Amino acid sequence: MAERRKIGLREVRALGPGSDIWDSALPGFGARRQKGSAVSYVLMYRTREGRQRRFTIGRHGAPWTPDTARAEALRLLGEIVRGADPTADKREAREAMTVADLCDAYIADAVAGRLLTRRGRVKKTSTLTIDRGRIERHFKPLLGSCAVAAVTRNDIEHFMHAVAEGKSAARVKTKRRGLARVRGGRGTATRAVGLLGAIFTYAVRKGLRPDNPAHGVIRFADGKRERRLSDDEYAALGEALRGAEAAAIWPAAVAATRLLALTGWRSGEVLGLRWTEVDLARRTATLSDSKTGRSIRPLSHAACDVLHPLPRMTGELVFPATRGDGRMIGFPKLWARIAKLGELPADVTPHVLRHSFASLAGDLGYSEPTIAALVGHKGQTITSRYVHSADAVLLAAADAVADRTAELMGEKSPEAEVVPLRASR
Repeated sequence: MAERRKIGLREVRALGPGSDIWDSALPGFGARRQKGSAVSYVLMYRTREGRQRRFTIGRHGAPWTPDTARAEALRLLGEIVRGADPTADKREAREAMTVADLCDAYIADAVAGRLLTRRGRVKKTSTLTIDRGRIERHFKPLLGSCAVAAVTRNDIEHFMHAVAEGKSAARVKTKRRGLARVRGGRGTATRAVGLLGAIFTYAVRKGLRPDNPAHGVIRFADGKRERRLSDDEYAALGEALRGAEAAAIWPAAVAATRLLALTGWRSGEVLGLRWTEVDLARRTATLSDSKTGRSIRPLSHAACDVLHPLPRMTGELVFPATRGDGRMIGFPKLWARIAKLGELPADVTPHVLRHSFASLAGDLGYSEPTIAALVGHKGQTITSRYVHSADAVLLAAADAVADRTAELMGEKSPEAEVVPLRASR
């Protein structure tokens, strides 16, 4: 039987390899040394069910000395009397679901269609791709090993500032493009915290924790710029499109860019447009899977002029890729080539064309509901789901804005003065 005496520094230093000593002042408290030089403080106890347990308090050295370890052992014995089991609690904490595990479960349920957005729809594949990227490149490196139940609001705030300061920045190999440069920044941090909030809401629904630690976190202000094309930039875009045709840039990319400028649609809506969704006779496009769900869009005469001459290839896509029948995933590079021909500033993106179209519509006096119907903003009335073609008013509005756009790009001579409609009040 091991010797019992009050454990002090002298006794700890005298322990030989493979030996232990038990405290005479506090039953169950001891110190042991295995093969190495490290000495650990332990507590032997029995659970209410009579099972004997050995709990390791910690290794000798700051903060554990014989006195601090004895005080901790006394505290644990008080909890054990009240029914606690420190060994089981430690094992449960070690095996508890981590943030990385939670993110994987969230993505799995989202892919399976078991998670719905606020509009009651499943997440789009493109959205899930973005979510996966944020999880793999920011969440797992910075929070992945944390237990879900232990994450606090301070942890979320530290995470947000770490992303903003670029602590998760890296160069990552990808299957599709070979190499991706992961940057931080305030915008990235704000969007990441938004996704974290959704993931922890999922954890609350699953009963993994009682609250959402992302609630109440003050995020950085939205840094979106209300960028629109100037008249000179519209002219440069027109020159670029005509130059792209002469330079033999992929015709589908040139046509897609022109349609973006003439409609104000999202780039994903244009690149994903299928011939089955286009009715040129009624000048209507029925987008079955836009960001806001099913959406009816009017087609101006200028937009129809872009679509009419396009060849209907084997695939269903209006704007196919350079190879195969899939989507044009190389459009960003093709857009960059087109923009370079017109010497457009680097901050002119396809989304700027969308905002510019909406701004032109506002300049012409159209109301917000009309502009929303033209470009597919959320918030359209419930009756829109039963409409199968655009009405005369929307078609006239689409024509007016598209004609003004074409005129600014130098592709249409002004034939008559455009009379703006009076904005609704």
